[in-house]
Amino acid sequence: QVQLVESGGGLVQAGGSLRLSCAASGSTFSINIMGWYRQAPGKQRELVASISSRSTNYADSVKGRFTISRDNAQNTVYLQMNSLKPEDTAVYYCTSRRSPYHSPYWGQGTQVTVSS
Repeated sequence: QVQLVESGGGLVQAGGSLRLSCAASGSTFSINIMGWYRQAPGKQRELVASISSRSTNYADSVKGRFTISRDNAQNTVYLQMNSLKPEDTAVYYCTSRRSPYHSPYWGQGTQVTVSS
C-alpha cells in the first residue's frame, strides 16, 4: 500500500503560479511512476503530467507552463504550475504506480482555482 498526501493548492489569479507537492509513504519501494491528474467540474479526469526514471510526459494543454519533478530521497513529487489560466481550475490528484500495467494509488486531491 502507498499513501499519497497532496498540498499546495489554492486560489490564484490568471498568470500566477502555484507549486503542488505530493508526499508518498508506505510501500514506496514499489513506486516507479508518479504523476498528476486533474478533474474539472463536469469533465473527465485527465492526465496532466507523469514522471519515471526514464521520461516525463505532459498534456498538450500544459506543455511549456507546468513542470513535474521528483525527489526520490523524500518520496515526493512536485508540479510547478506557471502562467496559470482559468481553464486550469480543477481538483488535482497525485498518483503513483509500479508500472503502466499496474493500477495507480490516488491521493485525496487538492483544489486549484484560477480567477480571471
